[in-house]
Amino acid sequence: MKNFLPFLAALFLTTTFASAAKEGWLDDLEKAKAQAKAENKKILLDFTGSDWCGWCKKLEAEVFSQQAWKDYAAKHLVLVELDFPRGFQLPPETKKQNDELAKKFAIQGYPTIIITSASGQKKGELGYMPGGPEAFIKAVQKVR
Repeated sequence: MKNFLPFLAALFLTTTFASAAKEGWLDDLEKAKAQAKAENKKILLDFTGSDWCGWCKKLEAEVFSQQAWKDYAAKHLVLVELDFPRGFQLPPETKKQNDELAKKFAIQGYPTIIITSASGQKKGELGYMPGGPEAFIKAVQKVR
């Protein structure tokens, strides 16, 4: 019985606050800035409603989940997911950061993709576009 209570507490915490970022993505801009500076890369911020936004899901399926995108991003970008879910809660510090960044970059809808320098200075903005990873990579390259 002693071991059961800590197990229940851990289970509650993991179901209450879902993991914020998907594999290969960070959810902390300060960590992303440090990595981008160390690796001489730009930062891609993905403002998304991962569990409710249809265009966000389409961008994920058509671009971000594709190997061509993953290969390109690994060489040139530090990826940051800034999620605004409706079906689960983010940790309070992650939610606060995401809300502040949405205000800073004047986010009006989802998905919105912001490309920044390693220091976080905005270089350009994108949204969903058809054409898969190839078209999206070309658009990112124009911004970089």
